[in-house]
Order: sequence, then structure tokens, then C-alpha cells
Amino acid sequence: MIKRLKAAAVAATLGFFALGFTPAVAQADQPYWQCVTFARMFSGIQIFGDAHTWWRQAQERFSTGQRPQMGSVLSFSSSGRMRLGHVAVVSEILTDRVIRVTHANWGGSRGKVEENVTVVDVSDDNDWTEVKVWYNPIHDLGTTVYPTNGFIYASAPQQPAAPILMASAPTSAGQP
Repeated sequence: MIKRLKAAAVAATLGFFALGFTPAVAQADQPYWQCVTFARMFSGIQIFGDAHTWWRQAQERFSTGQRPQMGSVLSFSSSGRMRLGHVAVVSEILTDRVIRVTHANWGGSRGKVEENVTVVDVSDDNDWTEVKVWYNPIHDLGTTVYPTNGFIYASAPQQPAAPILMASAPTSAGQP
């Protein structure tokens, strides 16, 4: 019974997010969101474990790349105070170097979900390997440059096309 109530609470919370409702202050009875749990539920990409392991795990199971796509997951590398990495779901693509993400448990929003947060590619090669993230407490991009691995796409990796084997029968055999 308690598991059903918790599941219903999570479903209701996600429903509010889908409608654009974000509570101003976290309540004691609201879930404390981790980035990986939120990214998995919001993107549908079923990877488990700490955020810094997602890129490696995705290599065999999902397509990956250096260009954002709606619904893809931006994988942040382990670095500095972010030793476990971070993952965020792409919610909007504004330009080739500016996107918005929806993510949880970031910066001044511990345990909360932040919607449509601006992320800017500051890498020299325009390959999304270094980014700056909007930091709401200062109402500007943060000063830290975060290393990233790239984007994990919800589709499975492309497999080489196997040759199609065709069976044939003599025309005299007919069909039943």
C-alpha cells in the first residue's frame, strides 16, 4: 500500500512538471530528486548508477554524440566538487551553442527539479565538451566551466544492416 502511494505521489509530481508547475519551495513530503533518477524517468533512457558512469554504459546500449537533440541526456564528467558527475535532459535547442535542460539536484536547487535551464557550449571546437550552466541565485551563467562527455540519445545504436536472405520456390510449386 505504501509503495502504491509513493508511486502515485511520484506520478502526480511528474504530471505537475509536465503542466509547467514548479513548486517554489520544497515541502517535507515531496521527493528529493537525484539527477540520475530524474533523467532516467524524464528521458526514458534506462541507465542506472552514478551519473559519471552513464557515458560508459551508454556506449553499447544507446547512440551517443556531440550534438544536442530534444530529449537526449547531456552527460557531465566527474570533476572538482562534482565527483559523481551529473546528467540533464535537453528540453529545448535555442542555437548550435545554446540549449535548455531540465535537471534535478543542481546548484542552489538541491533535491529539486529545475526546468528549462540555459546551458552554453563554451568549448573551443564547438563540440559541447565544456559548458557553462545558468545559476539562478546570481541570475546569470555560472563562472565554472564544466567538462562534459556528450549527449546520450534515446535510440539504440545503429547496427550494420544484415543482408536479407530470400527464399525462393519453383513457380510450379504454387500457393495453397
